[in-house]
Amino acid sequence: MAYTASGDESEKGGAATPPLRCGWSGPVRAFLATQPEELLARLAEQHRRSLLEPPAASQVRAWQSSEELLRKCFDALVSEYPAIGGYGVVFEYELPRERGRRPDVVLLSDREALVLEFKDTDTLSRAYVDQAAAYARDLQNYHAASRQLRVRPVLVVLRSPRPDATVDGVAIVSGATLPGFLRASVAAAGEPDLAGWLAADYEPLPTIVSAARLLFHREPLPNIRRAHSAGIPQTLHSLSSIAEQAQRKKQQHLAIVTGVPGSGKTLVGLQLVYSDRLAADESRNPAVFLSGNGPLVEVLQHALGNKTFVQDVHGFLKEYGGYSTRATAEQVIVYDEAQRAWDRNKSREKRGARLSQPEDFVRIMERDHDWGLLVLLLGEGQEIHVGEEAGLRQWEEALAGAGGRWVVHCPARLGETFLSAREVIARPELDLTASLRSHLAEDVTVWADKLLAGYLGSARAVAERIREQGFDIYLTGDLDRARDYVRTRYDGDPGKRYGLLASSKARDLTFYGVNNDFYTTRKVKIGPWYNSPPDDPQSCCALTSTVTEFGCQGLELDFPIVCWGSDLLRDEGAWRTPMSKINARDPRTLRLNSYRVLLTRGRDGLLIFVPPARRYEPTVRALQSAGTVPLS
Repeated sequence: MAYTASGDESEKGGAATPPLRCGWSGPVRAFLATQPEELLARLAEQHRRSLLEPPAASQVRAWQSSEELLRKCFDALVSEYPAIGGYGVVFEYELPRERGRRPDVVLLSDREALVLEFKDTDTLSRAYVDQAAAYARDLQNYHAASRQLRVRPVLVVLRSPRPDATVDGVAIVSGATLPGFLRASVAAAGEPDLAGWLAADYEPLPTIVSAARLLFHREPLPNIRRAHSAGIPQTLHSLSSIAEQAQRKKQQHLAIVTGVPGSGKTLVGLQLVYSDRLAADESRNPAVFLSGNGPLVEVLQHALGNKTFVQDVHGFLKEYGGYSTRATAEQVIVYDEAQRAWDRNKSREKRGARLSQPEDFVRIMERDHDWGLLVLLLGEGQEIHVGEEAGLRQWEEALAGAGGRWVVHCPARLGETFLSAREVIARPELDLTASLRSHLAEDVTVWADKLLAGYLGSARAVAERIREQGFDIYLTGDLDRARDYVRTRYDGDPGKRYGLLASSKARDLTFYGVNNDFYTTRKVKIGPWYNSPPDDPQSCCALTSTVTEFGCQGLELDFPIVCWGSDLLRDEGAWRTPMSKINARDPRTLRLNSYRVLLTRGRDGLLIFVPPARRYEPTVRALQSAGTVPLS
């Protein structure tokens, strides 16, 4: 088969193949036969195509350094082992749907993929190590042709004076020792199917924002292997069948989907509404996605440029609830983060309503339609506002006021809550127990729960398991070092998001450079904060503005910097909340829930900043005992 370099089109059976997903690829022997100028031109072309800008001079110099070194390595290796000439070498492989993430070089055999990340420096950085590890982890987990290979990360610190080492599974070599490392690593394998590897599916879980964009523009979501293993397709099928049953029997149904943070509840709701909109006919109106999480609504509406696909629940109830007699168009309503529904006192305070939000919803659906499905997406243990503490009990009270006419579908463990329902049907597929946000780290939520419950030894065991799965949890007392780490780790990855998170009640953080006071955080434009590119001053990646638990619940960052404050301190072996709010039923629970939200926003990991002050020392010891790793 004739070799075609990346970026070209070739004919096979009369059909053109699409450009490959890299700057240059081919067998090692083809690399040696390619002129350096031609290779660099292809890499620059791919950079412009991917990032819509020319490469910086520093980037071109890095390509030149790595190209020269690899040419010397391969010249010697092929002379010694001719079969290595058939190995595949891929420069700047662009991870699909990752908005420009590109490992420098992937060297392929039929058994192994070496992911080579080059750094033209003499300094070893923790961020460099983690960046290389993340590339290898993502290829191993999400790239179909790499699942059966041994994927090994290799960090090449070109001018390093140190001897070779292995740190957390990452081989660290210098420019001088790379030839010997490759000789020991690649001599015993066979040729790969390079074309098959380049064309293979890459199936990461999209962020909530990117998933909404795909659905809104009527593009199919990727066939996500992790989502399948977590049961999301079964959840969607169950909800669709419940809607059909409600319509057929002319009944009002309530379905409750529960799950740990990052398990895909919001993704389920968005996809259900999208599917319903496609299926809706003249007999009924399409579904609507509502959320009481104002920042989530703002971020999604900003990303979509549309305000009908996703709506604010408070605006919806202002239009149709309370004393209004206007009829709703929708018979299928998805309410995201329904645990945050307002009780009667909060509803009366905020909009002069006489009913709680659950009571309003039940009344609206019974008043306007002969059948309906209300889907509650419920994140347990995340009530963070005053007036939200009543949680699921409010929904049972609302059904009791409706005279027991509703059919409830929920996980079995919640069945006893609904004593006033016409019927309660246990559905295990409505309980999403695996975290998708944090790759393989299903236990991030478990770790946060154990930490906040004070079970530090158990939390440490969970943290060690999480770290082995590729999710990093770091601790530092130096905010500048924290900023340097995330900037360095995601240098060249414009699609990645990192930013400062802090509790809204941590009053002293402003003294340490964390702007989390009320007047500053209210000025943050949440849409641009999550969506704008890293070079935008409004972007979270600028690391100047801070978002609190109210601005990040239901949303996610790749690597948040969680700034720990004085509103939750370790003292005498327990978590203490020095502050309180008079009209809160349980201020301590609200504080614990706020930190639970903050600690579970990450996709790749999280970095905890604790101010370097004496009063925080017991808190630092507790976090260390719970398995956090000092940032070195």
